[in-house]
Amino acid sequence: MLKQRVITALAIGPTSLVLLFSLGGGAFACFIGLILLGAGWEWANLSGATTTREKASFVALLFVTLVSFWLTGAAYAVWPLVLALLGWCLALYWVARYPSATDQWQASLRRYLMGICVLVPCWVGFLHLRETPWWLLYVLFVVWGADIGAYFAGRAFGNRKLAPRVSPGKSWAGVYGGLGVTGVFAIIMGLCQQLSFAGGLWLIVISLVVTLASVLGDLFESMLKRHRGIKDSGNLLPGHGGLLDRLDSLTAAVPLFALLAPWVA
Repeated sequence: MLKQRVITALAIGPTSLVLLFSLGGGAFACFIGLILLGAGWEWANLSGATTTREKASFVALLFVTLVSFWLTGAAYAVWPLVLALLGWCLALYWVARYPSATDQWQASLRRYLMGICVLVPCWVGFLHLRETPWWLLYVLFVVWGADIGAYFAGRAFGNRKLAPRVSPGKSWAGVYGGLGVTGVFAIIMGLCQQLSFAGGLWLIVISLVVTLASVLGDLFESMLKRHRGIKDSGNLLPGHGGLLDRLDSLTAAVPLFALLAPWVA
């Protein structure tokens, strides 16, 4: 499984990075939008959709929402990022109380709405961060680095489970390992950007917060998959599952970092 994951990452990762940083404006928005529309197809399944028509209807709704945000200028507004922050606070409550609070969100319509509230701000966050490419690259490496740190720390020391009712494989050791990697990245980034002491300290703080948010994004999708009775959101990426299985951490981390990064100086 690990070998398959590495092969898939090597095949897709470099190409994705080139496109992320070579495209701009509308082309970049379309590229990220297409990825999130694919994730929307999988989210429809998490929401209870069983037919192609139901899944396509949700993707169409997501597409119309993204286009509306682009045409009205909301794609570069701050308020979707603020709403995302509030939404992820609610998601934390649901994950922490799972399964006792399931009745608050299990209706398919509510899960569809959750998908809009997760995927659209993620798209908005990517557009904001593309204005400062270094920040976009940084948050990607923070999330990926935290994931790698969590994987190895969890395997070595993961006896105390983080959220066994949601995702039995995750441990507190994994969280600490991810935070350790993130802290190192933040220090290196602060030195490279020659930030002031206060700016460097703020970067470390928000990087740690964003790392915790990425864990929440992962747990939130795991909660929905567990409720739906499936292991992976899809099978598009060999060894990785579906698009959502690779994007779940970013859906929480990207909008939050886009909201907080402008205060780094």
